Amino acid sequence: MPKYVIERSIPGLGALKPAELQAVSQKSCSVLDEMGTRVQWVQSYATADKMYCIYNAASEELVREHARRGGFPADSVARVTAIVDPVTAEA
Repeated sequence: MPKYVIERSIPGLGALKPAELQAVSQKSCSVLDEMGTRVQWVQSYATADKMYCIYNAASEELVREHARRGGFPADSVARVTAIVDPVTAEA
């Protein structure tokens, strides 16, 4: 399944309390459960005002549909074309 990186602008994100982050996570998981297995949340990274999320999905539209259903922003959705890490340097 293709992998996507989603950028979400969320002012004040870095100041959210753990319980608030938990509620957002629960909402996301609830929507994903309704959508089936063609879209999967892998991991997210929170900064002061943005969240960067990694998803596996059959299509970009499924990623955007998850955002719409959950009420989450999806400022950009980009398909990952390669994963580069320290092992790449050893090739």
